Amino acid sequence: MKNHLKRIAMPRSWYLPRKTSTFILRPHPGSHSMDMGLPIGVVLRDVLKVTTTLAEAQKLLNNNVILVDGRRVKDRRHMYGLYDILQLGDKIYRMELDAKGRLIVKEAQASTVKIAKVVGKTAVKGGKIQFRLFDGKTVLSDVKASIGDSVKYNIESRKIESVLPCKEGASMFLLRGKHAGDNGTLTKIEGNTVYYQSADGHDVETTLKHVYVTEASQ
Repeated sequence: MKNHLKRIAMPRSWYLPRKTSTFILRPHPGSHSMDMGLPIGVVLRDVLKVTTTLAEAQKLLNNNVILVDGRRVKDRRHMYGLYDILQLGDKIYRMELDAKGRLIVKEAQASTVKIAKVVGKTAVKGGKIQFRLFDGKTVLSDVKASIGDSVKYNIESRKIESVLPCKEGASMFLLRGKHAGDNGTLTKIEGNTVYYQSADGHDVETTLKHVYVTEASQ
């Protein structure tokens, strides 16, 4: 696999200039899909601007001061993705989508809990279910959750704390599609088609697979 990616061919979700140079660092395949994360080296250099070169970013990583979801990261190609918790010294950051579906890194309050969408589940011995989460993690649990729901996942205990069901009244945003980054409240679910009321009051139809629940219905 090539080490670099042409900037002109970057995913549209990468909120970075395309004409400042020809190439940009290509992330290693991993927990997130290419359009839902950025190489940690690029985040440090181009987004947070705590370094000016990738070499400086690598030195920072080698000093064991970078944690992603509570774990040390030393590979500058490591994919830092949506809703991952980044700790840099005493500062905490979280990656989100803006209203135009672009990845942004925002400073956040210290937290050991992240919201992760359930994208797969398998029954295992002992009556438990192995859940596969949006960020690539797998976790054994006896909670009742369906594919498409979200969970509150504790990055320290590595356990699911609660379930955020994908149902009417839930707060959500869209991962992909024409309205990527839009957020609102689910109003109706009909098979793979869902309807939601956007934050600006519009009724919108979309596909269930694009929905990412962030808060349970009240």
